[in-house]
This record gives sequence, structure tokens and C-alpha cells, in this order.
Amino acid sequence: MSPDQPGKRPRAHRWPASARRAEAAQAAAARAELARGVRLRSTYVAIMGVVLAVAAVNVLLGAVGVLRETRSRPLTGAERARYAQEDVARRWRAWPVGMVFPEELEYAGLGRAQQFARRVGIAPESACTAAVDAPVASVLRRYRCVTMLRATYVDQTATFAVTVGVAVLRDEQTRVDASAKLPQDDRVGVRPVAFPNTVTDLFGAAQRQRTGWVGAGPYIVFSSVGYTDGRTRDSVSPEEQLNSEMWPVAQSIAARIARSLAEPPDVPRCTQGNVC
Repeated sequence: MSPDQPGKRPRAHRWPASARRAEAAQAAAARAELARGVRLRSTYVAIMGVVLAVAAVNVLLGAVGVLRETRSRPLTGAERARYAQEDVARRWRAWPVGMVFPEELEYAGLGRAQQFARRVGIAPESACTAAVDAPVASVLRRYRCVTMLRATYVDQTATFAVTVGVAVLRDEQTRVDASAKLPQDDRVGVRPVAFPNTVTDLFGAAQRQRTGWVGAGPYIVFSSVGYTDGRTRDSVSPEEQLNSEMWPVAQSIAARIARSLAEPPDVPRCTQGNVC
């Protein structure tokens, strides 16, 4: 049928020039979109690069800081002092019982002869106030004594019995303050500990001849001494007490235990041993 036939709408024809312009416009739009995408991608990549670079720098700085903190370095004077104080303060619970109360302790007898005291037994750990007489207990309670460790020794001839009590205070200054308040009375102190079926069987409060104490670090080391044959304090004349070897033996045993507990430790030179 002819396009000029009546009743039919004429069909629009697309001219070649118009088609080329449309294709060119589409291509230009596609190129613009591609360029915009490239620019956005480049911007995103640049931003991510900056973020990653900043993160890497932060990680590097953190690693350097950690290395500086953890690398071995010489201890300062304050750090050395703190190390020594902490080491001494924990010995009462960190050491085996045989180090706190050795089985044998050397002492000087008459004529400076070398002799050895023997440990008879070790009492269970107890509250400070339960192991001392009331005037001493009030002081230890006021200064919050932590605990009391006790053991009983006899001299080489088994003539004298000595109970040693280690009172544990919070720190050295507390021990100094508490020591200044202890009564100056050689009839009160740590209560004797007797062990049945041993040579100390008769050693009790009435058999104490003298008491004393010595301070060392955060510890007050008490001692009570008497005869193993059951003689009471009242039955022994003052002259015999003064001329007896008994009190020097007790002092020597207590002093050796105190010295061992408070002996300065070997402090490392560096934070990670002796190599900086």
C-alpha cells in the first residue's frame, strides 16, 4: 500500500545526520560517565591510601612504643629498692618452711665454741594476738600484724628450749612503729610451743626465763627461752640467769633467723635480668 494512501498515518523517517548526532551524544555521555567514574575511583583510592598510610604510621609508632617499654633497660635506684623490699616482704610465704626455720642453726657457745641448735618442731601458723602475751598482743593488733610463725629449738646439749616467733607486719615502717610501742618487759613476749614426746615437753609459759625480740625488714622476731627440765622462772636465781649461757643462745638463734629473712637479695641490673 502506498504511503500516500488515504486513512494511513505517515511514518517518521530518521535522517542519517540525526542518527549520527544521537550516537555521538550517547558516546559523549558514556565517556563523561566513564571519566566521572575514573575520577571517583581515583579519589576513593587516594583516600584509602591516606587512611592506610595513617594506620600504618600509628601501628609503627605503637610498635616502637611497645619495644621501648618492653626492651631490657637498667633499673633505676627506686626500682632496685622496691624490688628488694618486695622480695624480703614475701619470703615468709614464698620460702619453704625449712628456709624460714632451718633444721640447724649455728651459735657461739661458751668460750666461743661453735655449736648447733636443733629444731624440734614447727607450730601451725596462727593469729598474732593468739601467739603472744596480752601486752604484746595489743600492740600487734593496733598495727595490724598479718600472721605469726613459730618454731622451737634446743641447744646442742638439749638444756635450753627456745621458741622463736616471726610476726609479719605490712611493711618495714609499720614494723618500726610497732617495735617502738612494745613493752620493755622480759617476762612477756611470744608464748612457748612445746612438742609432746620431745625434750621440750615441759616447756611452757611458767618455764620461760627471758623473752626478747629483734626487728628485721617487715618482721619482728620474738624469742622465749627456758630450761627443758621444767624449772620455772621463779625457781632460778637472778645470778644464775645472768651467768647462764641460755640467753646468748636464744639471742643468737633469733638473730640468725631475722638476718636470713631480711638479707638483701641479689637485685638484677636490668628489667629483664642482668643483660640490658
